[in-house]
Amino acid sequence: MSVRDLTRDLVAIPSHEDETAAGDRIETWLREHTDAAVERDDHGNVLARRNEGAPTSLALVGHHDVVPPDESQTDGGEYVLDERDGRLYGRGSADMKGAVAAAMTAFRDAEPDCELVFASFVGEEQGGVGARAAIEEGFAPDYAIVGEGTTGYSAEGVTDVAVAHKGRRGSTIRASGTAAHASEVERGENAIYRASDAIDVVRDLAFPATAVLGHEVRGSVAVTEIEGGSAWNVIPEHCTVTVDERTVPGERAPLERVEDIAGVTWEVDQDLPPMACDDADFADLVRDAAGDAQDGDPEQVVKPHATDAGWLADAGTTCLVCGAAEPGEAHTASESVSYAVVERCADIYQSVADRF
Repeated sequence: MSVRDLTRDLVAIPSHEDETAAGDRIETWLREHTDAAVERDDHGNVLARRNEGAPTSLALVGHHDVVPPDESQTDGGEYVLDERDGRLYGRGSADMKGAVAAAMTAFRDAEPDCELVFASFVGEEQGGVGARAAIEEGFAPDYAIVGEGTTGYSAEGVTDVAVAHKGRRGSTIRASGTAAHASEVERGENAIYRASDAIDVVRDLAFPATAVLGHEVRGSVAVTEIEGGSAWNVIPEHCTVTVDERTVPGERAPLERVEDIAGVTWEVDQDLPPMACDDADFADLVRDAAGDAQDGDPEQVVKPHATDAGWLADAGTTCLVCGAAEPGEAHTASESVSYAVVERCADIYQSVADRF
């Protein structure tokens, strides 16, 4: 089966509410087309291994869950697919069933000396649920290529190699005060004023920054939501502020400083880790394989979005990101992927596995 056919098969399977059917297809295909040891864990992750016991392991990693489709992408509960101009349109085509199909065919066709691992996780769109569960249960490859999109970063149509990506820390600032009638301001403590003081602290924080293999990675911090007050004539006793921080490897903004303000607390709601490749030789190997697979000149780049590579890197795996999706394709009503680039990614993954 070609990678194009496999991509169509996977994209056609709804997996925004329940990943079971997509996992079934991946598991069955691996059992039919490879002699690998294939496992379906209790969480729904699909794992396969060749050359088990080799001293070094390389994993090709993806996920088969998707975000909910736009109304135009479904018909009677089925996903709508469209093929034109060498592209496949449909929910999950870019993020990231095209790359999963590329990893599956590369896993089948490679002739590795290392232990070659395939992994497709569930729950990536819910904060890396499947990857975290697998890691907790011992999933620990030495090296991994995560197939999230890196096409079109350095130049249009070029599939690059991301040596780092940002993480995301979402948090909430809560300000408490004392309610009073607005005609007697002095009797109350204004929670919105306290929240405003905390916002000033956030606004003055320097953005976190670092370097990975010579590439600058710069994060950000921003207040994105504020809610407070109960009525037009009441001094507010509660106010909450949402903060979005894009984190970088090894650095965090000191948001805890807001707690120096009376009546203000700070709590973390989500913390998706960033990723930094710690092996320049591995990064060069994957970039060279990407160069051999295309006419363009791929570069090592920094990806702005968090992926499962962050969880793997945090657990000790040396990671890179390389995949077919282009910026602006994922999670859109017009989501699509280039068949030619999916085939290119299959060539890259297989080449790395053969050279590793």
